Amino acid sequence: MKAIILLVVVALIIVPVFVGTAESYGASAAVKPSIVLVHGAWADGSSWSPVVAHLQTAGYTVYVPPNPLRGLASDPAYVASFLASISEPIILVGHSYGGAVITNAAVGNPNVKALVYVDAFAPDEGESIGDLASVPPPPGQSASCVAGDPTQVFNFVPLAGGEVDLYIKPSLFPSCFANDQPLTQAAVLASSQRPIALSSLTQTSGVPAWKTIPSWYLVGTIDRVIPPWAQLFMAQRIPGVTIVQVKASHLSMLSRPEAVVGLINTAAEATH
Repeated sequence: MKAIILLVVVALIIVPVFVGTAESYGASAAVKPSIVLVHGAWADGSSWSPVVAHLQTAGYTVYVPPNPLRGLASDPAYVASFLASISEPIILVGHSYGGAVITNAAVGNPNVKALVYVDAFAPDEGESIGDLASVPPPPGQSASCVAGDPTQVFNFVPLAGGEVDLYIKPSLFPSCFANDQPLTQAAVLASSQRPIALSSLTQTSGVPAWKTIPSWYLVGTIDRVIPPWAQLFMAQRIPGVTIVQVKASHLSMLSRPEAVVGLINTAAEATH
């Protein structure tokens, strides 16, 4: 009899503790989505560093895969393979040329719950980066600072097989890309830039993921690479898009990381 009573007492002690643990696990089961950040041309993953720090502090798992910068014929496939390795819901973010990459890489992946464009290209089917960059500006607006005579904008590095790598002339980088950054920082970015293949400018986009995946777009209002009017042209044709405008250069993830993080967080909460 004493043994039975002892067993009952032990059960009364253990069961509530076990149930409490199960309830706590259930409450935390709504895990935050993973954030995947795709950098643009003439950059690398370090361009996202301030954004990564903010997102990790907020409890997100963050990935910054390398963008090969070889063109839309292969870069989206590389990023798509990376995305396929993530089993959690994904918020996919692209900056500049990275926007064109995520537009294609997200197609067919049900884990991608939202697309976030940051001063980015968002091509439609059949459009190339060159097509979008060569759209003439509206009256009273300025063209891109990388438009015009290519020999005055780029340094050309021929590669084996006939490919050519493009670098932005270091003297142009501060005023064109980093016009809200200290000159010392702009000079570092100019020296550490990664090239993009010349052929990437003419490779065309496939069916865009933004036609079926909820999208958000951050416009840098003092961007000289993809001027605000060009960003708005692309953003406003995305169905149901949310657009925010921030006073920032093309490198808004460096100068205004809190705004970029805010938009990513908004997308994550809206699709969670």
